Amino acid sequence: MSELPPIRVLIADDHAIVRNGVCGIVNSHPRLQVVAEAENGREALAAIDRTRPDVCLVDLQMPEMDGVSLAKQVRQSFPATRIIILTTYDSDEDIDRCLRAGAQAYLLKDIKPSELISAIQDVHEGRVVIPPSVASK
Repeated sequence: MSELPPIRVLIADDHAIVRNGVCGIVNSHPRLQVVAEAENGREALAAIDRTRPDVCLVDLQMPEMDGVSLAKQVRQSFPATRIIILTTYDSDEDIDRCLRAGAQAYLLKDIKPSELISAIQDVHEGRVVIPPSVASK
């Protein structure tokens, strides 16, 4: 039986403390590997071009290019790369905009680490992940 390749993850958030925490969670799983970090949308787009991650964890509100604009660009330029929005904003308008832009998941930052890891794996496998608290919006 062959070992599955790692799921390569990019983390884009303008708060260093959040990026560091999410990196720690992601890298704690043996199959997940953080390949790049970015503090704004433009930096994330360049890092995606350079590293070709499988999954991107993207904050909704970032300087220079927000999560919705980034998701649209990624869908156009890197269609195999999957997008997870990880945010504190839970308005129905934000959720709708992100999903229409091509995000495969919309998660709130109060998610448990185990749920984040499961969401990354699910999105990598092609599933859409919308927690019940978000879906009810």
